[in-house]
Amino acid sequence: MSVEKLDFLFPFFVLAYGAIVTFVLHAPFLARAEKRLPQEWVSQLHTHRYLAFMCLIIGGLWSLQNIWFR
Repeated sequence: MSVEKLDFLFPFFVLAYGAIVTFVLHAPFLARAEKRLPQEWVSQLHTHRYLAFMCLIIGGLWSLQNIWFR
């Protein structure tokens, strides 16, 4: 894989991470999972909420920029 191809795909990976983690953290099944998981895991999972939201926003804009200027 060339550097140019990787440079084009990286924003989509950032967007995918943000979308997947944001979906999981806002899904209704997470409330049931929080009851069964250890409290340390739950708190660590919730710390990723801000990172995922920022990746969703930045990855989306970055991907649009990549598509727009290609």
